[in-house]
Amino acid sequence: MQFTKLISLLAAAVVATAENTVTFVSQDSFDRTVIFTSNPNYAKLPDTVVPASKNVTVPFPQGWQGNWYAVKKGEPNIPGMLGEVAFNGWNGITYFDVSAIVNPNDKDNVKQMWPADEEEPVSGCVLFPCNFAYYLPDDVQTRATLDTNLFCSLGSRDGSTIDRRSFDFDSSPTFPRDFVVGKWSKKN
Repeated sequence: MQFTKLISLLAAAVVATAENTVTFVSQDSFDRTVIFTSNPNYAKLPDTVVPASKNVTVPFPQGWQGNWYAVKKGEPNIPGMLGEVAFNGWNGITYFDVSAIVNPNDKDNVKQMWPADEEEPVSGCVLFPCNFAYYLPDDVQTRATLDTNLFCSLGSRDGSTIDRRSFDFDSSPTFPRDFVVGKWSKKN
């Protein structure tokens, strides 16, 4: 009995101290700046430069919620396709999605998101539009994982990288936005 309790405490400690990260994967020959917007009451994160054809891993605080978009070097800073995440949400689950709600015309910056240690679920598109991104506020497209490390692809592949999704079907569950922010009820 004590052994089981000890194992449970150790597992809880590991989850509580697990670092949240997003690795931004540049798939082309353009440098980009990733610009973060934190939800109210969450830490502000500094902009991050992702060099062409490189990966940059950004740590996030425990429970952080917010989004980001990317801008090519030399281009105007106009919000585009968003990567959105709620780390360590309900039951320790990380919720994420790619959203075209703000600017569906940005088809060459944030592309796809997926858990680092799993093949799926994947949110976003190789080519926009597709069925795996938010286009309207009521779309049910949020993905969920127990992983606290995510990947986010930037730009169009140049043949040297493999996109996470090149098919039109995904059996992984999706969740309504109200579920993610703790407002979901059976009435919804």
